[in-house]
Amino acid sequence: MGKRALEVADIFRLHGPAYREAHGGRMSSMQRRVMRAIEICRTAVLGGHVEECDRRGHRRIRYNSRGNRHCNKCQSLARARWLEKHRAQLLPVPYFHVVFTVPGPIASLALHNKRVGYGILFHAAARALRRIAVDPSHLGAKVGFLAVLHSWGQNLQHHPHVHCIVPGGGLSLDGRRWVSCRPNFFLPVRALSRLFRGVFLHCLQQAHAAGKLEFRGSLERFGAPGAFAALMKTCRRMEWIVYAKPPFGGPEQVLDYVGRYTHRVAISNERLIRLEDGRVTFRWKDYRAGNKQKLMTLDAGEFIRRYLLHVLPRGFVRIRHFGWLANTHREQKLALCRKLLGVDQPEQQQEASAEALETSSASLISASFTICPACGQGRMAVIEIIDPMRAPYQPAPAIDSS
Repeated sequence: MGKRALEVADIFRLHGPAYREAHGGRMSSMQRRVMRAIEICRTAVLGGHVEECDRRGHRRIRYNSRGNRHCNKCQSLARARWLEKHRAQLLPVPYFHVVFTVPGPIASLALHNKRVGYGILFHAAARALRRIAVDPSHLGAKVGFLAVLHSWGQNLQHHPHVHCIVPGGGLSLDGRRWVSCRPNFFLPVRALSRLFRGVFLHCLQQAHAAGKLEFRGSLERFGAPGAFAALMKTCRRMEWIVYAKPPFGGPEQVLDYVGRYTHRVAISNERLIRLEDGRVTFRWKDYRAGNKQKLMTLDAGEFIRRYLLHVLPRGFVRIRHFGWLANTHREQKLALCRKLLGVDQPEQQQEASAEALETSSASLISASFTICPACGQGRMAVIEIIDPMRAPYQPAPAIDSS
């Protein structure tokens, strides 16, 4: 049996206690909860079951998942379920990927005011897309789209941005026809950037006037009205980056691409290289150097700190739908879009039973859920249930990945 690959959970189990002791006073309750969830996910603490191959008798233990959205081991099944549910929402039109980012000073404000700052980020990006799209000099149509919040860069530093997946067209203003965008061009990014900046800063000023912003640490100086006004003036002169990628090849490519974005966490286990002498080495992509793959090594405590930067407030929704894809009227508007495009309605609505959805989702992830990993022919069947641990949890030593 080969050596098990390094996981984020290993780093948390080995170096988490020291991190809590050193920084516990500055950690939020959600950060503590996320650390705990990652440490015990798929361990005996949560219980599980024993499976046995019906052909060769091979056995394996499968421990339960905690299901935390910040844990990179919990996202495969969640991703498959989400994709299965949203598959019928795709239309036979080109799709565009538009990314909205904020400059450094605004990102720092958002870090200390996540619920307010990230909420404004969603609102400003959606407002910009919808207003520019409805302008007759551009598309002249109402659009619907999916938006996903990411708060990290490749090096795990705080870098909040929203990914929007947008069909290349929309409903005419009177709702009687489908308006297609120009080939390989959706909306002008410069116009999107200017409006995005204006809406964001306007909303941020409103939040400040209402006393909804906190200014801590290095941001404390901006708490004074004059200093905050100066900051807004500086940010208004900055160029805010909005990036539109070329259209996808087809709906299935969209589905696969969106799935990678919707349930991504700050770093995947596959990018981890080693944990040695209290230092973590991982791969990262340097976009400023032509997307060159590089290695970065951080103290374990710094790695944990960066990972925890991306813990979201309790109940914050990071996947949102806007325009005619909004939850309140999605099915009605999608039916209208299909009618105007001359395509058939889905034969089967996504009101499948929980059991059917579970089966379909599992097949999307991997056959390894049921096929024996030893002989590759038999099927694994549950023969014993493992109860959750009642004794206090003692983390097992992390693996040696040197």
